[in-house]
Amino acid sequence: MPPLTCTKLSLITITGVIIQIIGLSLFVFGFFPVKPTLSGTSGLESFHMPVCDIVGNQSDTTLPSDHLRSLYQELSGIPPSFDRLILMVIDGLPAEFVLGKNGKPPSKQFKEAMPYTQSLLAGGLAIGYHAKAAPPTVTMPRLKAMVSGAIGGFLDVAFNFNTQAMLDDNLLGQFFRIGWKMVMLGDETWLKLFPGLFKRHDGVSSFYVKDTVQVDQNVSRHLGDELSRDDWNLLILHYLGLDHVGHIGGRGSVLMAPKLKEMDEVVKLIHSSTTQSQRNGQGQTLLMMVSDHGMTENGNHGGSSYEETDSLALFIGLRNHVFDYSSVIHQVDIAPTLALLFGLPIPKNNVGVLIKEAFDSLKEDQHLRALELNSWQLLRLLQAQLSGLPCRNFPCDSFSDHQSADTSECDHKTENMLCCLYMEAEALYSSWKSKRGSEWVFYKPVKLLAIGLATMFISCVILSSLVFCRVREIYLGGRQQPLNDIMNGWSLDETFILGVILILVTSMGSSSMVEEEHYIWYFVISTFYLLLLRKTAQSLSAVGAQSSLLMQEGQSGEGYFRMCFIFLLLISGRILRGWHQGGVNWISLPDISKCLEQAGSHYVKSLQLISALLVISIGVFSLFSIESKGKFFQIVRLSFLISGLLVLLHITRYQDYTFLSTNYGATLLAQIVYAILGVATIGTVVALPWLIPFSTFRICPSENTFSPPFFLSIQEKFPLVELRDSLYLIGSAYILCWCLLQLLLQQPINSTPILLLLVQILTSMLYFTSYGTHHREWIEIAALYYLGMAGHFALGNSNTLATIDVAGAFIVCTVFLLAHC
Repeated sequence: MPPLTCTKLSLITITGVIIQIIGLSLFVFGFFPVKPTLSGTSGLESFHMPVCDIVGNQSDTTLPSDHLRSLYQELSGIPPSFDRLILMVIDGLPAEFVLGKNGKPPSKQFKEAMPYTQSLLAGGLAIGYHAKAAPPTVTMPRLKAMVSGAIGGFLDVAFNFNTQAMLDDNLLGQFFRIGWKMVMLGDETWLKLFPGLFKRHDGVSSFYVKDTVQVDQNVSRHLGDELSRDDWNLLILHYLGLDHVGHIGGRGSVLMAPKLKEMDEVVKLIHSSTTQSQRNGQGQTLLMMVSDHGMTENGNHGGSSYEETDSLALFIGLRNHVFDYSSVIHQVDIAPTLALLFGLPIPKNNVGVLIKEAFDSLKEDQHLRALELNSWQLLRLLQAQLSGLPCRNFPCDSFSDHQSADTSECDHKTENMLCCLYMEAEALYSSWKSKRGSEWVFYKPVKLLAIGLATMFISCVILSSLVFCRVREIYLGGRQQPLNDIMNGWSLDETFILGVILILVTSMGSSSMVEEEHYIWYFVISTFYLLLLRKTAQSLSAVGAQSSLLMQEGQSGEGYFRMCFIFLLLISGRILRGWHQGGVNWISLPDISKCLEQAGSHYVKSLQLISALLVISIGVFSLFSIESKGKFFQIVRLSFLISGLLVLLHITRYQDYTFLSTNYGATLLAQIVYAILGVATIGTVVALPWLIPFSTFRICPSENTFSPPFFLSIQEKFPLVELRDSLYLIGSAYILCWCLLQLLLQQPINSTPILLLLVQILTSMLYFTSYGTHHREWIEIAALYYLGMAGHFALGNSNTLATIDVAGAFIVCTVFLLAHC
């Protein structure tokens, strides 16, 4: 085979990369399918039977709001049940805290925390449901689902951090069109979704997680004044404190019960005020208490587990004759229910169904009318998305061929009409399922996924073949040699590194393997360390058989040092593996972190202090091991030493599980640490290469210089003294900066894994730079990459959104509260 020319190499590489990008794009479009939505808003046509030839929006937006409201009420045939609506959103509240689980009442702790709410349920003055939320269980897409009845996609996670105005049909837009005045207090996500709709508002950021007090007081301080006013029709209250409590301390936080008690007092205040207003003839008000999502045991959310999707929907003002703890609805059912309770058209893209108990007070014909309007809206949505769907303006006009013999039975008797309606519904469902539904719901995404995977596989084959050819040319000089001889020249650890690529590619084809990916990395890194141990033991045996006695003593000592390094890596890796039970399926199993938290917070605090002290000591020691005496080096060392002491001060004084509120001293201290670390690290990376004087002599350590042999072995691999020291300082500064920031931002329980990760990084560096090791550079890079991936999962992370820890968000913010007080 002729050697590859530069032109051929470039063309093949570019072709492989382009094919990879195309395959990845197809896979992404298949994995994140874009759900088609209908433009425009529902209007007067919502109250008429849908027809096949007209599907578009026929609402008249030019009508005055009062006239439009009167038309809606006249055409709907359902009198509005309430005059005003108070939507109280308690962010992150699991329905289990109020309604229990598996048909059983909530625990005594939660019942006692919300006595007034429980009395409303027990007295039949409220109806409660487990409202199943669709993933991703983050705030913005869940709010959109409640007001539009539509289900978003996982791409909404990205928009959750940069919320844009909602353009789809929704309840707030419908309320605005009929002239309702709206007030919003709480999470500023509402202001971003619906700009310009609120008469008054006071928003707070949802990402300032450390605040569990003022973030709710900022809402409640306006509540008494708003309840006394009569110039609004819709009042939205979005409380964030309970979600923040969960992020800081989990479901079992000592702050959870007081926060639930605070929310119960808010419910009591609102219900008492609305009851008094009703007695004074000021109209009826519906108080609806909902949550956007639940939370895991650790207090996080974003995934699809039961704990995360178990949200609450509580209608206070609707009568409940038979209370059931196990009543379940879907979160999207809230939108059509509220729309018809207040005489509005159902939003166009709604996929929810009516909550039937909400209409028990209506007459039978009105109840049937509500169901009819809901079915018409769903049929319009189905017609727009499945263009070939059969439809008829009257159910018994005609049937499909195999049912034509039965059309004579469709007279005007009630029994026969019901039979006809059922047969027509069955025919429509069969048509959708067989002709279009399966293609729309299943075939297109799977087809894109399959094509994308096949394209990426072809690209991998092209690029792998290219790499193999280049390696063959480099190591064989173009000589022809059998494949077995080529592979014999590779060591076992090098072969294993290449085999890991195949393992990873194969594992990505299974969703279960993606969910439990941490097991792959734990296996890979442990196996790689064992291969290094085998290689080191073999080198020691070879030294003993071939070398003289003097050389044996020196090389054996170095070999035993290397073996100690590997044993340290194996032991620390095993502790990291058992620190957190990651993944999805077995996260509830016991681990080291759970045992420490159950033992008491003082054990966690003590371990945190010890770990932080060791991290700072090891990191600063690695910086002071450099022999250079330049002023810049001294400034960098001093900066990191001061930062480490400030982080230690922050841990001892401010970091606690029972963090109640923001603290100006903690914020100022964190800001100082950020500033010093930022200047020191960025300055080291950017300025140091321009400040060093180059010299060509090798280092000769004097007797008074304290530099351990293993640090000198790292430094002596470079012929330029100052350049060598500079590169070592840049790497050490980056590692220590990362460790100090993690100590500042991570949960206290993760301090020990941070220490072990630092030990593993430094130990790996010492092993690969020690005398007697012969590893190619790509082996060292792969080893550090595997170490990083295993460390990522060792900190409790996984491939689910629920393990994203946002407890450290906005930790250096100072003006947040001042802007909202």
